Amino acid sequence: MLSTPFILLAHAAATLFMVGLIWFVQVVHYPLFARVGTDGFVPYAAAHGVLTAWVVGPPMVLELVTAVWLALHPPPGVNPVVPWVGLALVAALWLSTFFLQVPLHESLRTGFQPDVWRRLVVTNLLRTALWTLRGGVVLFLLWRAMTRSEC
Repeated sequence: MLSTPFILLAHAAATLFMVGLIWFVQVVHYPLFARVGTDGFVPYAAAHGVLTAWVVGPPMVLELVTAVWLALHPPPGVNPVVPWVGLALVAALWLSTFFLQVPLHESLRTGFQPDVWRRLVVTNLLRTALWTLRGGVVLFLLWRAMTRSEC
């Protein structure tokens, strides 16, 4: 059976990886889309979609699975509401990703469109804020676990 410390560490690794990645995407990666150029943008956008899926897919799935586990099996000494808040934030992230950012990326696959690109950058602020909050939840869970001898 999987132990709470293992789940917490896997959860923290996935979440904190995504916190760092989303800040990089928000501050560096998405703003640079405007500098790719119109001639090379379509193949760039196609490659971006495939390669990004390999980088974000596994940690997002791991974060979701471990968030569900922690909500159903709260660590000792943690108010059970905290993991449920964390899971709600994960759900909001998935909804934002698949209903806001993915469609915008799909639109950009046909060519660079400044208005679509701006919406992508602006709507991604939501994910940046949500993952930053998730990082706080995860650090709180780790702190509580580290102060408990049972975990």
